Amino acid sequence: MYRWITIALLTVALISVSIWGYYTNQQKNDLYVQAENEYQRSFHELTYHMDVLNDQIATSLAMNSPEKLSPQFVDIWRISSNAHANAGELPMGLLPIHKTEQFLSELGDFTYQTAIRNLDDDPLTEEETAQLEEFYQQSGEIRDELRQAQHLSLNNGMKWMDVEQALLNTDDAKDNEIVNSFQAVEDSFDSFTEGAPEDTSIGTRTKDHSYKNVTGDDLTEEEALEEAANIFGKENEPDWTITTSGDGALTPMYSISYEENGERGYADLTVKGGHPLNLLVSREIGEKQVSLNEGYEIAADYLSELGFDEMELFQSSEYDQIGVYSFLYEDNGVRVFSDAVEVKVALDNGDITGLTANNYFKNHVERDIPDPAITEEEARDAVNQGVTIQESHLAIIDDSQGEEMLTYEFLGTRDDATYRIFINAETGAEERIEKMTDAEINYDSVI
Repeated sequence: MYRWITIALLTVALISVSIWGYYTNQQKNDLYVQAENEYQRSFHELTYHMDVLNDQIATSLAMNSPEKLSPQFVDIWRISSNAHANAGELPMGLLPIHKTEQFLSELGDFTYQTAIRNLDDDPLTEEETAQLEEFYQQSGEIRDELRQAQHLSLNNGMKWMDVEQALLNTDDAKDNEIVNSFQAVEDSFDSFTEGAPEDTSIGTRTKDHSYKNVTGDDLTEEEALEEAANIFGKENEPDWTITTSGDGALTPMYSISYEENGERGYADLTVKGGHPLNLLVSREIGEKQVSLNEGYEIAADYLSELGFDEMELFQSSEYDQIGVYSFLYEDNGVRVFSDAVEVKVALDNGDITGLTANNYFKNHVERDIPDPAITEEEARDAVNQGVTIQESHLAIIDDSQGEEMLTYEFLGTRDDATYRIFINAETGAEERIEKMTDAEINYDSVI
């Protein structure tokens, strides 16, 4: 009798394990399909945007009317920003494609700075026209390589999740056609760099974009998992998955993920020091129980616990019961836009669901900030008189060449629109104007 009872219990246990394994495998497959779809969307949008960019730059080279050229540059700036966002959504963090991203950033800066000036009084110089020609040639090279990668992807049924795995294994990456296509894009920049003039008004010199603020000792996988438990706020460690970047990565890092009870988490930690570059938690968000202001306090405390000091709230927003909070580093009263950190808080229970700190660890250094050469009143005089100024700050932003500059930052309104205006604190020149929307910023609810 005991023998039959034992057999029955073992049978029930086997069936239970089989059912559990089936549902676990199904959840992993759903996650795989979701990630693959996002990668495919970003890749095809990037290819499309690069195609349009090449055509738009070619059109601008044929224009001779300033009133037509300025809006054309605005379109190029907008498309390059979209392409830059698409590139950042691909699983290419382990492959050095910084030249492509740098190209899109420099093209956006060039067209933005040119579009906002008066081209009737200050037309394009010969150097700027040559620079635009170079952008055209580079965009054509990138477009052709992306088309080739797209052709291979569609014809061979290649998966971006396979690309991600190949990037984690340097040997496999060498045999992956999509990876090779992106590497060809990077290699195509070398010929342009060698022949590029060194003294132009707006050059294409690539700045150091490594992680400048990564300190500490190298962590073992066990130590990295302990740090991940702290970052995710997990008292009982889930079943972690951990991978290490390949030998060719600019910054060695651990990619750590878990899945439990319908919740999925992912984070990138640097091997050196275990600094969190980004974190994402995906789960069903329930009915809102936490206010946007309470979410801000949770986000601020979370950053403090992780060692992000002297951070000031820059803007906040709410999307689908998730509070999104952007913080800037404040250096003796000066807001540093380069050192930005974003935190996401679920407003159903106050859990942290996102962290983006890449910019902080890339740019945060000790700075010797000079005193402004002009007063705030003099800077205010440079702002359009139709704008009602609500707030003012000293701020450090990047110029068109990626160099930091000290500015006066003014938040003002005109009619129903809100603008952020940056005036050079040395020359009094209007450096940048950004139009805001109510959905993107809401100071009153969190300050």
